[in-house]
Amino acid sequence: MHKVHATVAIGIDPGIASVGYGLVASAEGKLIPLAHGCIQTEASEPMGKRLVFIFNEVQKLLQLYTPDVGGMEELYFFRNVSSAFPVAEARGVIRLAFEESHIELFQHTPNAIKKSVTGSARADKNQVQEMVKILLGMPEIPKPDHAADALAAAICTLHSLGPAGYTLYHV
Repeated sequence: MHKVHATVAIGIDPGIASVGYGLVASAEGKLIPLAHGCIQTEASEPMGKRLVFIFNEVQKLLQLYTPDVGGMEELYFFRNVSSAFPVAEARGVIRLAFEESHIELFQHTPNAIKKSVTGSARADKNQVQEMVKILLGMPEIPKPDHAADALAAAICTLHSLGPAGYTLYHV
């Protein structure tokens, strides 16, 4: 009997009110969903407390699942710059959690994630979610949306790894 080695990736959809996460294993050419969900913060809490909560919860996920690698969407430009700052701060504490856990975190453009999951960088949100469902053999689209987006980031990360875990490209 041969032992199957699986590579586990955790995808993160960063935010301040809701941080999506999704864990996917890749073994013998198959993608296997492991877990997904969201870390929620209360809008009534001060920003500092929300950031500490996100950091602590991401660290707990990394300790619980011990993924081999992580993937997160790069920060893109928002129409409202003031809404980008809290997301940037959340991304910072997420990156810190990965760094302290010694888990490499790849960053992917939104278009790279779409293309990796659907084959088209122009895919809309519904197409990405439907393909996440299909690629992972799930009975329905994962909910909430942030968790589905995180699963897409995990899939993109796994697709970016070459044979024996060598990285084909950094995005």
